[in-house]
Amino acid sequence: MATAGAIKVNGYDATYYMVKDLDRATKFYNDLLQMTPTFSVPGMVSEYTFPTGETFGLYRPPEGDWEVGHGVLFAVDDVTTAVADFKSRGVDFDDDGKIDETPMCFMAFGHDTEGNRFIIHELKR
Repeated sequence: MATAGAIKVNGYDATYYMVKDLDRATKFYNDLLQMTPTFSVPGMVSEYTFPTGETFGLYRPPEGDWEVGHGVLFAVDDVTTAVADFKSRGVDFDDDGKIDETPMCFMAFGHDTEGNRFIIHELKR
């Protein structure tokens, strides 16, 4: 168990998914996010920075080091409309895009071309 220290974490700089094929994954996320990378290293990294400052990246590790990523929640204003749009563009979702409701939000669970899982997420306001 961690103990209190003198240094405080202020936030996060980026969250990354490992990918098997960087070009294929970059094309998928260009379409999903409707943006192009703000930083890239050919054959290794594609990184997207959102207008609010958060950064999402893709990283192609050395052969044999790939692991499935999960846990990124991409914020949208209307999850129903977003899921319908993404499905029309070929994005695959669990349970055909079923939207789950919690006391705080709505979520649909999708996956990319590499096997990573993500969530399309709408906060209740």
